[in-house]
Amino acid sequence: MQFGLYQQQTTSLVMTQELRQAIHLLQFSAVELANFINDQALDNPLLDVKERPKMEEYSYSTFTHASKEDHPSPIDYALVTRANLSDHLLLQIQELRLTDKQKKDFTYLVYSLREDGYLARPLEELCEELCIDIEEGEDLLFTLQSFEPAGVGARDLQECLLLQLERLEKRNFLAEQVLTHYMEPFAKRKWKEISLELSVSLAEIQEVNDLIQTLDPRPGTQYMSEPVQFVRPELRIVPYEGDLLVHLEDDIIPNVGLNRHYEELLKNEADNEASQYAKQKIQQVQWLMKSIQQRKQTIVKVGEAIARHQKEYFLNKNGALKPLTLKEIADEIEVHESTVSRATTNKYADTPRGVIELKSLFSSSVQNGLGESTSSRSIKEWMKELIASENKQKPLSDAKIVNWLQQEKDTTVSRRAIAKYRDELGIPSSSKRKRFES
Repeated sequence: MQFGLYQQQTTSLVMTQELRQAIHLLQFSAVELANFINDQALDNPLLDVKERPKMEEYSYSTFTHASKEDHPSPIDYALVTRANLSDHLLLQIQELRLTDKQKKDFTYLVYSLREDGYLARPLEELCEELCIDIEEGEDLLFTLQSFEPAGVGARDLQECLLLQLERLEKRNFLAEQVLTHYMEPFAKRKWKEISLELSVSLAEIQEVNDLIQTLDPRPGTQYMSEPVQFVRPELRIVPYEGDLLVHLEDDIIPNVGLNRHYEELLKNEADNEASQYAKQKIQQVQWLMKSIQQRKQTIVKVGEAIARHQKEYFLNKNGALKPLTLKEIADEIEVHESTVSRATTNKYADTPRGVIELKSLFSSSVQNGLGESTSSRSIKEWMKELIASENKQKPLSDAKIVNWLQQEKDTTVSRRAIAKYRDELGIPSSSKRKRFES
């Protein structure tokens, strides 16, 4: 072991405050960035924030076929207010002739419901807390179950569905009988056993299933009080002379500048506390302005690169997505893969194919017989079309879908992958898709 002085040259990335802020802003959606800027203005008197003139909400078709002035959006004038389930039920109570005690008990029962509309606890417990007998509690619950939405106040799924069936203008007594006495075997699709016991055809059981699929297993959710979230596209991808143009749409983001009024604090050359404070705040404003500009440039560069790769998808109504990874875009525009990820998550583009999250334009690949790549999203589209046109009495198994893809699309996919894609698409297995002839 020896002691000595040595020179060594190394490279390292120093995460400056400016770089950290740029990364931080890139991951924001446009709405989140606007909120962040307004929050910063509260802490920094030198930050001058001016809202841009309000632009109309408009779709891709509006942009390509008419001026925005000709198409005012109702969204601009809409005030979104939603009553929650409790408010909706309490409003209906006012229409009943009840004593003060009954109204109090009824209100307690309403607030004992879960957000999905089900009774949160056993009725016996609630009756004890209200100091009423079970018969009186059943009467209260019976009245509550007559309210809108149908199915509210149910104690379980079976009761919820039956309450809805009983409200139908044209009662289906077979469906009520099946749910009352054969709920479990019906859910397990033991339809042949049920049809034999009830002396009905499989087609009639199929009709019962179709009817039940139209019911709402969670009737209270339509009154959940979460605010409606609107997507604001930050990019617009427009066909132009056989190519694609990418425009930045950032009117929701306010203009940011330096408040000149407070610059007077710098005129005093003395190194006093006010001057130091002003210099610090000015530097923060400059960092913010630069970070916002860098964010815009990055999103546009990423959008342009994606548009080049997915040109056929946007220009051709029947075009399929090409396999594309974050790394390919990152290498092309010479940024880190994580930068592309941040620039595409919660960022939307208004395109000829609708409003699409940029992240969804990336897709893994599957090799076909010629060694060419096919995106998993394209395979899902083929599967949806194939299953939509299948013989419903003899639905295609996963193995048959594998064979069809091999023969018709020259694409080899495993049965496990097909099952996975089917689950992601919300398509049931062939046994559950089977329908019976009447």
